[in-house]
Amino acid sequence: MAVACGVLSFAVAFIRPSPLRAQAGAPKFEVDPYWPKPLPGRWVTGELGGLCVDAKDHVFLVQRVTDVGGMDGHLEGLTDDELNAGQAGPPIIEFDSDGNVVNSWGDSKLLPKDLHGCAIDRDGHVWLNGSEDGIVQEYSHDGKELLLQIGKKGVFDSSDGTVNGKPLNSSTSQFFRVSEIAFDPHNGDMYVADGHAKGKGGNNSRIVVFDSKGKYLRQWKVYRSPEEAASAAAATPHCVRVSNDGLVYVCDRWMNRIQVFDTMGNFKKNMPFSFKIWTPVPPTGVSSRRDAQLVGSCSSVEFSLDAAQKYMYVINEIDEQVDVVDRATGKVLNSFGRPGHQVGEFMHAHTMTVDSKGNIYVGESVDGRRAQKFKLVAAK
Repeated sequence: MAVACGVLSFAVAFIRPSPLRAQAGAPKFEVDPYWPKPLPGRWVTGELGGLCVDAKDHVFLVQRVTDVGGMDGHLEGLTDDELNAGQAGPPIIEFDSDGNVVNSWGDSKLLPKDLHGCAIDRDGHVWLNGSEDGIVQEYSHDGKELLLQIGKKGVFDSSDGTVNGKPLNSSTSQFFRVSEIAFDPHNGDMYVADGHAKGKGGNNSRIVVFDSKGKYLRQWKVYRSPEEAASAAAATPHCVRVSNDGLVYVCDRWMNRIQVFDTMGNFKKNMPFSFKIWTPVPPTGVSSRRDAQLVGSCSSVEFSLDAAQKYMYVINEIDEQVDVVDRATGKVLNSFGRPGHQVGEFMHAHTMTVDSKGNIYVGESVDGRRAQKFKLVAAK
């Protein structure tokens, strides 16, 4: 933790300048205040672990509705006040493009613990994972059937098979705190970001690749240069996405950057993203402020819909905004969002997905606990 904070202190020195003007041609977004529609049955949502969208632009919201606690001990389900006034919504809620609930499902006893992502494959099947578990699961689109599970629930790829063991980064059929799943748009291969940092516990730090049937193919670790070996923050692959041109983008969360690989795991480059601390941190006595910076400036990545995927969207969780980025150069062209609890604002922006019209859906964790839709309005 001390090493990580030291790296973060160094990174903060490179703070972002005043907001950039939107550049010509860059996509622009505005919040849709009418999405989603009010939830039925006095449902309340907990922390959002993931969002994903299907071929019909139905959005799947994956949330944590029970007090899973975890190694860091904070409440991830509903508060007492929320439970007194309402009831926990189902773990998986499906919305149509207008924001109406059209389906819901999920048994928390069977699902991965601490849901932390979802993905929908070319067959419309829903894949789920959890940051307090060692499995990934494939469900039918309606959630009625568990089609495949890789790994044994409650078992970890560690020295003793428990969450307290030493990470091994080696198993071909077991994980240790999965962050996210992505699919190769060409052949359907599945890429698993295995290694979500969690409180005082350990975690893996690798990308594991399977074919579309769940057969293991290969794996590689998050990259650290020889110069970084002694000083870099712990490797935490928080997101993974595969581009049309065969590049794999991985959120190296605690190092405030995205790492780019080819599909065989060969490291290509780092793409750093800075952030600004708006309220100065006292030199001593407020360690929680420094710990909060570990959420990083890169927690989720998506691409624009053009064939070349010219633009990349990056959630900067520290600055509570989504950056619109030139994918080739990593230059931030414009941003939307700001910290707060009002419509269009974020508190722990954590996950996102893009529909067939280019609209972006952003899910918030911890203090936000909601999903918002941002419509693609122009490229000015």
